[in-house]
Amino acid sequence: MDYFATDQLIEPEKGDLLISEPYLPDPNFERTVILLCEHDENGSFGFVLNKPSNSGLSELIEEAEGFDSTVYVGGPVQQNTLHFLHKSPNKLASDKEIVNGVYWGVDFDNLLTSINTKVVDENDLKFFIGYSGWSDGQLLDELKAKSWIVYKKATPELVFDMNPEELWREALQNMGGKYRVISNYPTDPRLN
Repeated sequence: MDYFATDQLIEPEKGDLLISEPYLPDPNFERTVILLCEHDENGSFGFVLNKPSNSGLSELIEEAEGFDSTVYVGGPVQQNTLHFLHKSPNKLASDKEIVNGVYWGVDFDNLLTSINTKVVDENDLKFFIGYSGWSDGQLLDELKAKSWIVYKKATPELVFDMNPEELWREALQNMGGKYRVISNYPTDPRLN
């Protein structure tokens, strides 16, 4: 079924969500929602918001002992790196506002101090191992191939507060119309 038949190509921007089409064959991105943190002539990158790893932060960083925030798999690129998003610009220094109320953290020393002094709350942060990245033009090619649905401008609620198991479905339902129908597609089309 071509549920994108009449769609015009929507150019994504920093702060948009990329929602994988229901039957994307790449297991790294099956039913994922990605917050696009950069999109320019150099390429694009973002973090998968709804793939929790099996690790908590304190398992990965000794200095964060007792801070058991879930760490998400941000994507298949450089899974030996750790990144974080936050919604506390007054508590954590950040030079990267992704979208209103969502910040890409850059200072891990400041973060660890804020964690250890209990200045920040686990609900204000989201951690990622690795990231999702595209070279210049690659994401546009994937959009033309109808691999992604662009959700204009993420909200802090979608980034931080949604149950990861429900995020893909909820984001599509928020878009309304045919996307609400797509949100109910079974994981396995043979079960339809």
